[in-house]
Amino acid sequence: MLKLTFLFLLIGLTVFGCSKKDQQLGSIDNPIKMYFTPSVDSETITNNSEKFLKYLEEKTGLYFKSGIPTSYIAVVEAFGSSKADVAVMNSFGYILANQKYGAQAKLTVVRYGKKSYQGQIIARVDSGINTIKDLAGKNFAFTDASSTSGFMFPKKILKDNGIELGNTVFAVKHDNVVTMVYQKQVDAGATFYSEPSETGEIRDARARVKAQFPDVAEKVKIIATTDPILNDPFVFRKDLDSAITQKIIDAIQSFIATEEGKAIFTNIYSVDGVELASDSDYDGLREMIKTNAVDPAELLNEGK
Repeated sequence: MLKLTFLFLLIGLTVFGCSKKDQQLGSIDNPIKMYFTPSVDSETITNNSEKFLKYLEEKTGLYFKSGIPTSYIAVVEAFGSSKADVAVMNSFGYILANQKYGAQAKLTVVRYGKKSYQGQIIARVDSGINTIKDLAGKNFAFTDASSTSGFMFPKKILKDNGIELGNTVFAVKHDNVVTMVYQKQVDAGATFYSEPSETGEIRDARARVKAQFPDVAEKVKIIATTDPILNDPFVFRKDLDSAITQKIIDAIQSFIATEEGKAIFTNIYSVDGVELASDSDYDGLREMIKTNAVDPAELLNEGK
């Protein structure tokens, strides 16, 4: 009898162990992990993403869990450590995630009706900095080493003009860069650029601190803008089940098409829509990287 009891106990433990280990992705014990690139403060992302994830769960019948790493690179590495199944990434971060871990872009965000945006270099109006040449020897703030608009494309402008900066820092988020320039902590900085609205309202990174600094548009000016950059993609783990992938894509498109969805993604990433995308859409960025001999590993080290 003792042997029989032990046998049942052993079988029960084995079954329980296997079921826990082999929980289907999307179940309550093994939710789909969606990462958000930290281009704005984590509280803003958390507060706005909760309704998004709830909508995804209702629409797909799957469970989701969000993650907000501390840097762009952490999002890339999350695919390598199987911590991320889906992520909203910046363009260069996607190139790295695809190159290293085979992650795939399936959607591209739309901002103000466009699939592309630009980077910009900003300085205070009273700084005496009026052209790229005036930046020589100046203290400068970038966002992140993997940021296309906040580092790579602006750095190309500086390189093309033979500019050697003074001290440089990585401020992580675009609004941090604007704040540092506004408060004279640095002489100039690099952030994303979007064209003003039809009524002239600013929609570049300065708009993110306007509530805190209402006169930011009068105090901080744009020195230069970069070439166009394809907007941020929604990226999926390479071996994610195709049926699950399609369910998520459909749900994302459906959510952002609603007024509430558009408002939420406007708050998080200034996004007002999405369009289908493929890896080949980012070949132009790859060519830019190749042409300008950009070393991804070097960029990662610079941002650490």
